[in-house]
Amino acid sequence: MASSFFWNRIANRYARQPLGDEAAYQKKLQITRDYLELDMEVLEFGCGTGSTALAHAPFVKHILATDFSAKMIEIAQGKADAQNIENITFQRANIDELNLPDQSLDVVMGHSILHLLDNWRDVIIKVHGKLKPGGTFITSTACIADTMPYFRFIAPIMRLLGLTLQIFTTKELEQSLTNAGFEIEHQWQPGEGASLFVVAKKR
Repeated sequence: MASSFFWNRIANRYARQPLGDEAAYQKKLQITRDYLELDMEVLEFGCGTGSTALAHAPFVKHILATDFSAKMIEIAQGKADAQNIENITFQRANIDELNLPDQSLDVVMGHSILHLLDNWRDVIIKVHGKLKPGGTFITSTACIADTMPYFRFIAPIMRLLGLTLQIFTTKELEQSLTNAGFEIEHQWQPGEGASLFVVAKKR
């Protein structure tokens, strides 16, 4: 897993950084909202500075938004306070530390995070267990083995800097979702080299 030290160190710069593809981000938000309802309990793990959770807050009952970087959570909470958004609980934690009841969530979001987790396949299984039957897992994931295979050689250096990257293909991600008990309902890649956006339903 990427170290919290790395993300704490870059949090302020990350928060100021403009989106690489604003149109694609807005489309992902809109697709996600088709799966949201006002009575829903939602988890977002790896929430960063909270932008996605804040964007979806008006459309659900409650969001638990977590990140392993305390600085990211601090920035996210500041944004929520400034916007008077009260139905998000920001918590410093990684998903392995969350002790949520099984089948207690309607939607789980994990964006730009699975490829940073050593145990990403286990995390998919855990997400499946926490979702209610028919619940939805929404993820945007860099399948680096498809788009940047040379990262296999760079990854050891990045690990020394505190950033762990998992090198897997789109097919490996799809298979892991299917093996965990999900049916892929929607997937979209905005362009060559972009992260794969997936909506998967718990069977």
